[in-house]
Order: sequence, then C-alpha cells, then structure tokens
Amino acid sequence: MRQIITHFTDDDLYKFSMCCAVIDNYPRAHVKYSFVDRDNTVYPDGFAERLREQVMMLEELVITEEEIAFMRNKCYYIPDWFYTYLKGYRYNHEWVEIWQDAENHLHIEFEGNWSDTILLEVKVLAIVSELYYIMTGQVERLDYEHYYEKTYRKAEKLLEAGCIYSDFGTRRRASQQAEDIVVKAMSDCYRSKSWPGKFVGTSNVYLAMKYDVLPVGTMAHEFVCAIGGMYGPQMANHIAMNKWRYTFRGALGTYLYDSFGWNIFSKNFSEDFANLFKGLRVDSGDNYDQLQKIAAKYRSLGIDPRSKQVIFSNALHTDDAIEIQKYARELCQPSFGIGTHFTNDFDGVKPMNIVIKLVGAKITESWDFYNDTCKLSEDKGKHTGKPEVIRRFMESLHFEE
Repeated sequence: MRQIITHFTDDDLYKFSMCCAVIDNYPRAHVKYSFVDRDNTVYPDGFAERLREQVMMLEELVITEEEIAFMRNKCYYIPDWFYTYLKGYRYNHEWVEIWQDAENHLHIEFEGNWSDTILLEVKVLAIVSELYYIMTGQVERLDYEHYYEKTYRKAEKLLEAGCIYSDFGTRRRASQQAEDIVVKAMSDCYRSKSWPGKFVGTSNVYLAMKYDVLPVGTMAHEFVCAIGGMYGPQMANHIAMNKWRYTFRGALGTYLYDSFGWNIFSKNFSEDFANLFKGLRVDSGDNYDQLQKIAAKYRSLGIDPRSKQVIFSNALHTDDAIEIQKYARELCQPSFGIGTHFTNDFDGVKPMNIVIKLVGAKITESWDFYNDTCKLSEDKGKHTGKPEVIRRFMESLHFEE
C-alpha cells in the first residue's frame, strides 16, 4: 500500500510549538496517549495491520532543509536550537501499540518520552481517517473534481462576511489530497481580489509552505492535561501559561483555555497573563455563552475585550462562523479555525469522529508509575479519559455540568 504521510511537516504547527516547549520545560517527562473513536466504528478486518505498516513508514520521514527554511522564515518565535533537534528526529514504531478487538473496534496507544511521542498524534489520526476510506471503498466517493469549486464558494461566503479564518483540518481530513485542494482554493479565492475578510493560512505546515501562506496554531489540550496529571488540575493552566511564557518570550499567541473547563481557568487567568496572551480560543461549549464569559473576564481586569482576539474552533461550519462573526465583532476581534467542514465534506461520506488524547504523565523516566489525567469539556458528555479519573478531576475542581 502507498505511504499516506510523505512529508515531515505534513502536521499541525501546534505539535511543533508544543514539542519545543516540552523540551524546554519537561525534557525527561514520559506520557501515555489513547485513541478514542466516539462513533464506536467497526473497522475492516486487517485494519490494524495496515495501520502498523503506515506507522512503520513514518520512520522514513526526515525534515528537509526547505521545510526548515520555511519554518525559520514564518515561525520567528521558535528558537533556532529546535531545528537542530528536528534534524535528528526519527519516528519509532515501538512507541505505538495498535490492535483490533473481537468486535473489530480499533485501539491505539502511544507511550514514551513526551518530546518524541508528541509528534505522532496528528499524523496517526490523518492516517486512520484516510486509510479507513481506502479500505472501505469510500475513497471512490471522494469527488475531487468538484471539491475545489465547493471550497471556493465557502471561501467567498466567509470573506464577503468579513470573517478572518484558517484551515484546521489535518487530523480528520478525508485525505491529504482533500486538504491540499482546500488550501489551494482558499488561497486562490483570497488572492483573487480585495475582501472584507481574510484567509490567514493553515495549521498544516507542509501545505502552508506549498501555497506560501501562514502556518497557524499555538497549543493543544495535551500541554495543559499533562501538567494537570503531573501537578494537579487546579493550577495546571497557571503553570502552563508560565511555561509557555518562558519558552516563547512574549510571542505567546492565543491560549486554549478549556482543558479543565472555564471556571478553574478563569481563577488562574490573572491580569499579567491576560495582557501577555493575544487572546483565547473557544473549543467547546456554547460559542455565545463562552464569549460573554471571556468578555466579562477581560473587563473585570480592566482590559477592553475588543482589543483581544477570540478564535472559535468548536466543530464550525461556514454558516456558523458567519453568524458568530455578526455577533462577536462588537465584543472582540473574532477569528475562526475550521477543520472537518473544510477537509472532509464530501457527499455520501461521513467524517470520522476520532481523537487521540494524553491520558497519563510522569515528570521523569525514573518514576515507576504514571499519573492519570483527562480532558474535561464544556460540552456535556465529551470528557475524555477513564471514568474514575474524570470523576476525581471534576470533584477536585468542583466542576458542574
């Protein structure tokens, strides 16, 4: 079978920025990750074997000088020493366990040094999604001929409505070709004339390089969740923001606040952090309710929320973003990260609902046990982790749904 991931930087930027922060702050930390299929999909016979082959193929990937030059040019905030690390980085299939159970449900686990395993998640999810469509024959339904036009029309609507947005669709894309078409269509449309809105770029570093757009992203939940496992969830956001400040020296971007819910984050979000970070990212809960909480918090700190960016990225469609734009533009500087709706929106093809979450962490390899962690969501029923760990974290935080 052909290799699905063929470029080292065919990955989300936030994996590289987090990897840099991990090396800088937790170079000896070890972690565990676990795959979750929220639809409880039954996978074809032999899927695990084919997936193992694809993971072994990742060992052939090496970052190129062209990729390094592009990242140096566009990602000025990443320290130069990190590229020396990436030059020597090699994937290792021994970090990954893959199997199917008696009902053919898929199981994937990663374990190892955090700075190694952190670069697996997005690539493996993208492989699972594309491989599933190949092995089930649904790849024949991927109508690429009309996908460019369909995507171009989405871009026109968003740009005309004044939306500032990016592609966040690598993890659950239908295929690499699908995301390639998306980034090309979006950039072509934006460059065709002057618009009220703006196509900023893509989270995918390779495609940003290919189409000369900005690679975008800061962090994912795993950075906060791992810290929550090592030190407890009460102060995890405070520690994470401090560590991010230490590594990136003020070029901090937008903070993803909902790893353990709004309430505990709000208690940790003091005026110094509110001024340092450009804004916040809404990734769960009701978008309008979350925005009101964000605006009220900024005002309580003497900060005009209209001076702050709020990125909305919670399973958005084009029309969702346009409606939020109308509402949010008087309260903040809204922007949008749109994923699956861009990269997996084919007629007759159901997007996969899959994630890989960090579930255990230890600060050094010398510990003989891991501390469990989890992800709490502002969306009821979408917490991720062992049920007993979720309950324990919710109780310690007085988290109410």
